[in-house]
Amino acid sequence: MLRGKTLHLAQLLLTVAPAFITYGYNQAGVAPLASLQSWVIHFPEIDTVGTEGAIKQRNSTRKGAVIASLQLGALMGALSCAYFGDRLGRRKTIFMAAVITIIGELLQTSSYDIIQFTLGRVILGIGIGQLSATVPVWQAECSSAKHRGQHVVVDGICMVLGFVITNWVDYGFSKTNGETQWRVPLALSLIFPLTILGSVFLLPESPRWLVFVSRTDEAAKSLAAYRDLSVNDEAVQTEIATIESSLELTAQSKSLTFRELFLGSDEERLLYRFALCLVIQFFQQMCGGNLISTYISTIFEENLHLGSELSRILGASALTWKFVCNFIPFFAIDRLGRRKVFIISGAGMSLCMIVLAITTSFENASRGLSIVSVAFIWLFNMFYPIGFSGANFLYCTEVAPMRLRVAMSSASTANKWLWNFIVVMITPVALDTIGWKYYIIYAVISACIPVTVYLFYPETMGRNLEALNHIFRDAPSPWHIVAMARKLPQGDLPDVHIQEPGEKVMVELKEHA
Repeated sequence: MLRGKTLHLAQLLLTVAPAFITYGYNQAGVAPLASLQSWVIHFPEIDTVGTEGAIKQRNSTRKGAVIASLQLGALMGALSCAYFGDRLGRRKTIFMAAVITIIGELLQTSSYDIIQFTLGRVILGIGIGQLSATVPVWQAECSSAKHRGQHVVVDGICMVLGFVITNWVDYGFSKTNGETQWRVPLALSLIFPLTILGSVFLLPESPRWLVFVSRTDEAAKSLAAYRDLSVNDEAVQTEIATIESSLELTAQSKSLTFRELFLGSDEERLLYRFALCLVIQFFQQMCGGNLISTYISTIFEENLHLGSELSRILGASALTWKFVCNFIPFFAIDRLGRRKVFIISGAGMSLCMIVLAITTSFENASRGLSIVSVAFIWLFNMFYPIGFSGANFLYCTEVAPMRLRVAMSSASTANKWLWNFIVVMITPVALDTIGWKYYIIYAVISACIPVTVYLFYPETMGRNLEALNHIFRDAPSPWHIVAMARKLPQGDLPDVHIQEPGEKVMVELKEHA
């Protein structure tokens, strides 16, 4: 049986990587195909290549709606995890999501009209939404506090790897003839969910979910396997006891509904924590990341007028660069902390969007301005992953209490997919109408990230998930949460007792055998 680092590696390679490669591959895979001649012949309703004027505007709207139908399905899929996540467990939910994903991919690949293609894309989105809401929770609950950041940030690396693979595959098959140009790239995405189906039940279930459903003995075995310790080791037994204690502490408000979350008073500050999750996922979409990732070839070809061949190569190359830059947060997330990577990322993206707005504002832009635009798109692809290619998923799992971790993750991920849908839907129209002014919206939103994070987002790096719950409960006001979180020592097994709210955090660490 796999244990410790080997087990975490198996979890990454067999389930996490295929799940988020599926996410990235399918999200970015259609836009490059939509300009192929074989595509527009097959789907003339969304032809924006051989049309002009009012017909092109109408088809641009349709094109955005068809591509964004995946995001609409993902929104529904993520929300469904609030119901299925704690009833089925993490592994069964992931298995169900993989099955739904395969059904959607089969419908999409075999499409002979735009209705079937759109239906397949919605079903595919449901599966991807479930994967994006459940996999980070499963990872966070199985990881130690020391390595939790790196483990979950890998999600972003794999997601961008999906972007890279699909752009190079699309470019390669664009050199072929007929429907092979787009059917084969769509069919290749089946590899990844099939890998999940064959592997997810070979890995242990989340120990925290097992405690949640009162299967404590199984939870101890699972935790021992992930930590590479004996089931009877004091560290394992103490962490299980800490999880049980945290769950009992919040059991009194177990009947809380989302309606009461918004309208009622709550001593755990669930509304505050829920708002942190919603806002960070809003920023992840509305900073411009999806604009660049999904429509990068379109921006190069139609806005910067760089030609079809060069635009495809530059688009795939820029996303390859983005993939490389995803290793920056992998090494930084558990060294700099969550707050710093969000702040650096937001400030950098705002600068890039300001420059893009300026360089694309000239009607007859010189070649020099086009080169500057390309350079700052590449620079944007460096700043974006620092804070928003995985750290956003991680943060939502860290600030949520265990009994509502799946519900909050599902709702915040659904919120992410809602804004994702809006961006993908309106971008073709916005680029054709308001042009350079579109980038100003993203520049302003990105500029809000550093301010918001500095004021309201407590540091969670290295903090025990159960100890964080005490910080939110015992802070005298939301304004004290950030300061109190700074005082909380790092480690897996703290027993937290806050003697004087807002003044001093007393933490007793268990001695390990």
